[in-house]
Amino acid sequence: MHLDDMILVSIDDHVVEPPDMFKNHVPAKYQDEAPKVIVNDAGIEQWLYKGRVTGNMGLNAVVSWPPEEWGMDPATFAEMRPGVYDVHERVRDMNRNGILASMCFPTFTGFSAKHLNHYQDPLTLVMVSAYNDWHIDEWAGAYPDRFIPLALLPTWNVDGMVKEIHRVAAKGCRAVTMPELPHLEGLPSYHDLGYWGPVFEALSETGTVMCLHIGSGFEVLRLAPDAPIDNMIVLATQISAIAAQDLLWGPAMRTYPNLKFAFSEGGIGWIPFFLDRCDRHYTNQRWLRRDFGGKMPSEVFREHSLACYVTDPSAIKMRDVVGVDIIAWECDYPHSDCFWPDAPERVYDELNAGGASDEDINKITWENSCRFFGWDPFTAIPKEASTVGALRALATDVDVSIRPRAEWARAYAAKAAAGV
Repeated sequence: MHLDDMILVSIDDHVVEPPDMFKNHVPAKYQDEAPKVIVNDAGIEQWLYKGRVTGNMGLNAVVSWPPEEWGMDPATFAEMRPGVYDVHERVRDMNRNGILASMCFPTFTGFSAKHLNHYQDPLTLVMVSAYNDWHIDEWAGAYPDRFIPLALLPTWNVDGMVKEIHRVAAKGCRAVTMPELPHLEGLPSYHDLGYWGPVFEALSETGTVMCLHIGSGFEVLRLAPDAPIDNMIVLATQISAIAAQDLLWGPAMRTYPNLKFAFSEGGIGWIPFFLDRCDRHYTNQRWLRRDFGGKMPSEVFREHSLACYVTDPSAIKMRDVVGVDIIAWECDYPHSDCFWPDAPERVYDELNAGGASDEDINKITWENSCRFFGWDPFTAIPKEASTVGALRALATDVDVSIRPRAEWARAYAAKAAAGV
């Protein structure tokens, strides 16, 4: 396969929500109470909800900055590349990167909406639904052939979750983002079917995928207080294994045959050891009498799971051990882990170095994702127009220069002064 003939679907990217996102989706009587962007005394833009700062603005949205300026500190809209928050510019950046479609996780709400769900009241139910309507109707809806929509849930309210799952599914959204380890947020763990059972049933009935993005479970690591941030970043992928353990050895995967989980940004290198350990434990510790329905734990895991990676060269060489049908690539735009504008080159080289066949490349770069999320990539764009080469041909004018964040801010101010 030639690089230009690849098709790329990324099922883990991020959107920095624009400040007017609630305007068209919150009933008039709640408009004054909706989250809004303010500028604090230090000139930093922040989201404010219920009189308190909520979540993060532009967290790690560092694409197009020089590496020495990367960090976890918040950025203003002016400092960020426009494709971070402007859907039209995002599609141009996707074209330049040869990416056909993208699933975008939230920023200010937290990956599992923790920062909104901190406020457990009827108004927050309204705001969660409003966020979803913005994401489905405006962000993904602006280019429905380029985005796989992803919804939030009010995790503290079972009835609210069930209703929202059915509501967004009726709008064509078949993915929700949820906590990796809900007990860290003061919620029942995924072992508790008295709480999560109705939610799992609703997800199964609608064919909706439960996405577990690394980050919401950071607290489980309990790192040394003087450990550098490197420890958190390197070890974060291990949280996916902990979440998988709760779901595989708890009742979720063993009780709901149609329940689907995507382990987002967790990589795939942990899977061979994890599944070997699971199968060994199951066969060696028969006295525990776990029931996997006549199957090995590794079989059950693969029936329910999609494992997502940005780069994982060693594991790609072991893709048959992981399960080539459950591996999906992701870009992670605009975070520091992402490859832009050279994702095709990075993906192609890694897959070829791992000896991947054309069949395996197609599975990993788009087929597995589209099958798992029930999303047809060619309803509006013909297959021949969906390739890396075809998309890049549409984006020859996209600026790929690296600029300090202050320079982005000056360009933003100049456009504003010109009324652009």
